[in-house]
Amino acid sequence: MRSSAASMLIALFSMAALSAAAPGPVRAAAAETAAPALWIVQAQSVSDARRSVAGVGAKVEQELDIIQGVSAYLNPWQIERLRARAGVRLFADRAVATRGSLLGGVPAPVVSTTTSTTTSAVSSVNNAVASSPVGAVVTSVAAPVVATVTPVVSPVTAPLVAGLSSATGTKDGSGVLGLTLTYQTAYPILVGADTLQKAGITGRGVTIAVLDTGLWQDVLQNYGARVLATRDVTNGGTGGVTGDPYGHGTHIASIAAGGAQNLGAGYLSIAPQANLVIVRAFNGTGAGRYVDVIAGLNWIVANRSKYNIRVLNLSFGAPPQSYYWNDPLARAVMAAWRAGIVVVTAAGNEGPGAMSIDVPGNVPYVITVGALTDNYTPYDASSYRLASFSSTGPTYEGFVKPEMVAPGGHMVASMSGSSYLANIDPNSMLPAEQLFTMSGTSQAAAVTSGVVALMLQSDPTLTPDNVKCRLLASARPAVTASRTLAYSVFQQGAGFINAVAAVNSSATGCANVGLNISADLAGSEHFGGPANEDAHGNYYVMNMSGSRWGAPQSGDGLSWSQGFPWNQGFNWNEGYAWSSGYTWSKGYTWSTGYTWSKGYTWSKGYTWSTSVPWWTSSKPGTTATSPSSIVDWVPNQ
Repeated sequence: MRSSAASMLIALFSMAALSAAAPGPVRAAAAETAAPALWIVQAQSVSDARRSVAGVGAKVEQELDIIQGVSAYLNPWQIERLRARAGVRLFADRAVATRGSLLGGVPAPVVSTTTSTTTSAVSSVNNAVASSPVGAVVTSVAAPVVATVTPVVSPVTAPLVAGLSSATGTKDGSGVLGLTLTYQTAYPILVGADTLQKAGITGRGVTIAVLDTGLWQDVLQNYGARVLATRDVTNGGTGGVTGDPYGHGTHIASIAAGGAQNLGAGYLSIAPQANLVIVRAFNGTGAGRYVDVIAGLNWIVANRSKYNIRVLNLSFGAPPQSYYWNDPLARAVMAAWRAGIVVVTAAGNEGPGAMSIDVPGNVPYVITVGALTDNYTPYDASSYRLASFSSTGPTYEGFVKPEMVAPGGHMVASMSGSSYLANIDPNSMLPAEQLFTMSGTSQAAAVTSGVVALMLQSDPTLTPDNVKCRLLASARPAVTASRTLAYSVFQQGAGFINAVAAVNSSATGCANVGLNISADLAGSEHFGGPANEDAHGNYYVMNMSGSRWGAPQSGDGLSWSQGFPWNQGFNWNEGYAWSSGYTWSKGYTWSTGYTWSKGYTWSKGYTWSTSVPWWTSSKPGTTATSPSSIVDWVPNQ
């Protein structure tokens, strides 16, 4: 009995000790009660993703059909359980927000650190003018609408350019009112859109979807019935857009498709009669989150036929945190391209250093646009230069980006004087005219979206790949006096966009060669581009044929030592002949062994000198609350 009692006591003590040493159930209970965060859950289908979420006791917030996924708030215990399920992939929702300013000293937007839902703190200066729609007011004036412009005097934004003669039109960013007024904005003439407009090619019948911060409808922009539909998806919303308290989306939409005219009956935008679909995915301080952006893309693709959406403008971005094929936002953008929508993205404002292309501009299929400035001399083409802030390639997968450059310096466009941007940078605002001067690849993308609308009006049968090919084939690269390229393909792509040549082009088969978007989305194949880096940190385009497969491709502009000719203008030559065609605009199968399908291994085993935190979502406790820049502010150039 004694020994039996002793054994019992030992067993009890052992059980107690084991319980103390292994607090698994306690930890599990704590994990179940921990504050949940917003996650994206992908599976083979939306229904599979929904069942998986329900299986761990969580509730689906939004269905994201475009990526076969859903969003849901999950605690650590639920995350762990879902990760253990076959066929389920998890991604922490990324919070994205604008930050910084032209003037400095302005606090960045605040992003909540408790959940992945961004704080919706809208500046009190955004009064009813910026937050209420005025789209119901349609002008009945038959004559051209003229917006009076006064000179801008600002050391930060658009300096006054004096000495305009009676024979010279006004310069972008410093308009004057007079009988000689021909252009209040220079960018239509810079890309040749004015020539096409005079021929009746104005984007009529083509719809551009702008996924941004909303739209404030100035009556002078003559939007009227051209705004076919709006959708506000911020924080899971499903209502219509009622304004643009931040201002960025209004600026972008008016560059691409504003309807304002000047005294010479010239339009101030690129595609002034194109239709618009406005989707708001960012709040009143420019902050947003992946889930809302993907939801916006989901709605656009679902309604593409209803509104004839042929062009999608994405003037935002964030640093890459995975290969493009793993990023849920990139995958949504790929799905839009596959659905027949021409997707135009901003390269980013993180240049001039290499490998600074943002997501979703790093998606190889889409048209990624860098920025050029006319240096405040629009009638002197030899002064045009690459904007120093313009992000450059290659991407982490070796693709050459951007595809081309477009005007993005000191761009004057519509904005409410009551918007957040207008109030934190009042020197860039022309309050009487509701116009704002701003620089960035966001604006360059908007110009390109307008040009694409012109192309599609001229030839509605064009596929996204054919549109991209014709833009490449018609672009004008910057050349030096000795007729060599002034910038590499990693900086300027094919060169400066040319709307007239793009509309008249008959080129085919020169874009996205070797890629298979359906296989990419299905996961059966992924692709890398022809770029590589040598032992000295120089980037080059590889020769992908013959016995020299993988060696540097011979040809002007196909290598880059990261030099940048700062503040120097060049001619952008329409007659330049690429020695190797567009061999750099293609891709190759990326094998799972991190070697090329033809046996070539990158010099660094796909490890570039610039590191990237691959977004595997494998670490427990990963949050989505650290903000990433989407529309970095830069001084006007």
